[in-house]
Amino acid sequence: MNRKQLSDREIAESLFIVNRHAKTAPEPKHLYDIKKHTIDLLLKEKRARKVGLHYSDHPRLSQQHSTLLIEIGGYYFHVPAAKEDFQQLEHLGRVDQSYRNPKPKLSLSRAKRTLYQYLNWKQPEKSSPRAFHSTPQPSLLGQRTETPWNQRPRRRM
Repeated sequence: MNRKQLSDREIAESLFIVNRHAKTAPEPKHLYDIKKHTIDLLLKEKRARKVGLHYSDHPRLSQQHSTLLIEIGGYYFHVPAAKEDFQQLEHLGRVDQSYRNPKPKLSLSRAKRTLYQYLNWKQPEKSSPRAFHSTPQPSLLGQRTETPWNQRPRRRM
């Protein structure tokens, strides 16, 4: 299946899942990279639409800033705005908190697979959970490092 065979809705659902997981991931950089590259490519192919600008709910360094609202297949996403967006697009004010994207039933691995396919990226090889640890450290559990309190010699005053 190539890029054109994926519907905008499938891509949008996959983006939604990746974005939702990125918000809570301990290391979200790769997930946000997938989101950014996918949205950039969709905009380039004119399969996504820039709607306008919103004030961010999370000001940086106590400074208000705006984000760009993008619509893809009935789903809405926020991305950092570029300078030209401020000149070309209408500012919509605050984010409407009553609107929520529909929740798709999709796993993160399937969503990533769909977006890798769309981006024509190779799926990264799985690393074992132990790959982050250098050399195994011996455990000190069960080993006595001190004399128990009731077997220590008494101090003389």
